[in-house]
Amino acid sequence: MKKFILILVFSTLIFKSCEKTGKDSPDCIRDKIREFAKNKNCERGSSVSQFLFKDGYVYLFEQGNCGADLGSSVYDEACEYLGFLGGIAGNMIIQGVRFDQEAVFVKKIWED
Repeated sequence: MKKFILILVFSTLIFKSCEKTGKDSPDCIRDKIREFAKNKNCERGSSVSQFLFKDGYVYLFEQGNCGADLGSSVYDEACEYLGFLGGIAGNMIIQGVRFDQEAVFVKKIWED
């Protein structure tokens, strides 16, 4: 019985840790999430969300809310950097398009 409980707990921990790194995301995005989690600027509030943008998925890496001028980096499914949103200038343009008007939120795939 103890073995069963130990296996159940271990399996749950493995599942939860995979879930935190965006298990449905491309491998390179999961790698970026791991790196982002290690080097984040804020203690809390950091997240990675998936959006549908220009006929493909993109990933928004949000630094959190510990600084008024922090922004978010946007990557496509191949982990190509598309641009930076927010910051002190409040930029909302990615590839010549207003991200906040054209992007459709899909889901949050990681958060701190």
